[in-house]
Amino acid sequence: MFLQIAIPWIDGCIDLVKENMQNFYDQTLETLAAWCADVQEKPFRAKQVWEWVYQKQVIDWNLMSNLPLAFREKLALQFSMESLSQAGVETSKDGETMKFLWKLSDGKLVESVLILAPGRRTVCVSSQVGCPARCAFCASGKEGLIRDLTQAEIFEQVYHIERWLRAKDERVSHVVFMGMGEPLENYDAVTSAIRMLCDPNRLNLSERRITVSTVGVIEGIRKLAQEEFRVNLVLSLHAPNQHIRKKIIPYARKYDLSDILSSMLEYAQHTKRNLTYEYTLLAGINDEVEHAKELALLLKGHPCTVNLIPYNPVEGLRLQRPEKEQIEAFKHTLEQRGVVTTWRYTKGKDIAAACGQLALKKQQEDKLSLVSP
Repeated sequence: MFLQIAIPWIDGCIDLVKENMQNFYDQTLETLAAWCADVQEKPFRAKQVWEWVYQKQVIDWNLMSNLPLAFREKLALQFSMESLSQAGVETSKDGETMKFLWKLSDGKLVESVLILAPGRRTVCVSSQVGCPARCAFCASGKEGLIRDLTQAEIFEQVYHIERWLRAKDERVSHVVFMGMGEPLENYDAVTSAIRMLCDPNRLNLSERRITVSTVGVIEGIRKLAQEEFRVNLVLSLHAPNQHIRKKIIPYARKYDLSDILSSMLEYAQHTKRNLTYEYTLLAGINDEVEHAKELALLLKGHPCTVNLIPYNPVEGLRLQRPEKEQIEAFKHTLEQRGVVTTWRYTKGKDIAAACGQLALKKQQEDKLSLVSP
């Protein structure tokens, strides 16, 4: 009887301790040094911890061998080292794409994708659980926005993949905010995570190798232009006019396309960066030559590249991918009219690498397991 009472009580105490712990990645070297002073430890201990975590990529307090045992015990009681845990990983048949599924502390799921290319190791990160944009072709927004990610949850996606790459003597070279969520609707956490990624004492990524994608949050675009860092900005355009865009992206009803493009031009002028407009080609919806002509006219005078993305099929959606000939005709029409155009080769189709697909699949499997006899 005592044991039956004691076990829930002990579990409750453990949960309470966990709730009161701070996330280590939210700390700066200065706040960690201040905490060391508060617990009667020498300030230089903070730098030792920092080196273990960010230079040596060690996240187990017990392995930090030059720290006194008593100090390691204090750290273990004060700081949590993982706000997300790996819930799954899938690798494409060609070995060029890996999708990581992360489980957050509240049980929610998000994804990151590692894309391997010659001289590049790109991590595509999520900024929200779900997405408010609800793009017709995207799995991320099927259930709408669930919650924002914290700066630590965003940063950790890159950090843990960096640890995995370091074991192979490789490094993350680029980060793109093109996973689940609308980054500029979680502005503070996203910009804080960018600062963490670029911090010379953390991952020391170049801001020129960080890209933020948006469906067109005007106030976020203008605010981002005023930041001290200069990241690349991508607009998920997907249509040559407001009428078609509202059908593809319900969120587009919030902002007029002409106003969005004006804010993008302002960003380019202020930051001296060229723009990228992403255009997902959907058969019979936005892939006709006439659409390409209209798009070229819309973007006349923009310092930009149009990145064509043939639709990556999502289970449960009736949308279709255009034929190769249709894509080539669309691209040729843009180029004839002076628009710099790229055609993104779709990677990871065999592992459902489009954002949100793996998390959605896992959520559906979990729901089925709950109702199965």
